[in-house]
Amino acid sequence: MSAEAKSAEAEAEAAADETPDCSAMERKKLLGRKLGMTHVFDENGDWLPVTLLEVGPCYVVEVRDGKRDGYDAVQIGFGRRREKNTTKPMRILFRKRGVPPLRHLREVRLKGAEHDFKPGQVISAAIFEGAKFLDVTGTSKGRGFTGTIKRYGFRRGPESHGSQNVRRSGAIGACMTPGRVFKGKRMAGRHGGRRVTVKNLKVVEIRPEENLIAVRGAVPGPNGGLVEVRESVRG
Repeated sequence: MSAEAKSAEAEAEAAADETPDCSAMERKKLLGRKLGMTHVFDENGDWLPVTLLEVGPCYVVEVRDGKRDGYDAVQIGFGRRREKNTTKPMRILFRKRGVPPLRHLREVRLKGAEHDFKPGQVISAAIFEGAKFLDVTGTSKGRGFTGTIKRYGFRRGPESHGSQNVRRSGAIGACMTPGRVFKGKRMAGRHGGRRVTVKNLKVVEIRPEENLIAVRGAVPGPNGGLVEVRESVRG
């Protein structure tokens, strides 16, 4: 290992003990995964459905500079992966930055060049302490190619007396004019597997030491799926 690589690793190890000031982000954002749904009782004894999210710890991998890259941002990583399953260029990058091999990488825009982010730093769910609402983005469950009944909730036709319209979509076109099917017509097709954002989910509980956040309501995606958690504009 070269002297330059050794010095970079030493700087990353020192940075890992520092907690960056995340107020420099345009909107506080971390990566995590959906653990599942459960329920809790509030101080009034009301039953609340909540989704448990494991948010962080996220590692700072790269710092984008406005003069060099054209914009100010910080690249964060989440989710350990085996080194043997990581490509060689990424293994070298992670080693230089002093972070373990990570599965997911995302960038977060910064307000400007004044910040204290350094590669190797660790960010936990504690940055969301005090937040009342969060926006959560995930990939919805893929349902494959489905019909109009499952995809849009259409009603079926009669099943008796020789009906030929049990689960068909029905008429989809007009007459000779315009002689085509308008775009956006609700028809059978690929259902789910899309990026979905649920806004203004109320924060029920935060446990920074366990990197757990409980939000009221449902979050898109399966259990174990990747989610992006942002501080809501609502606060």
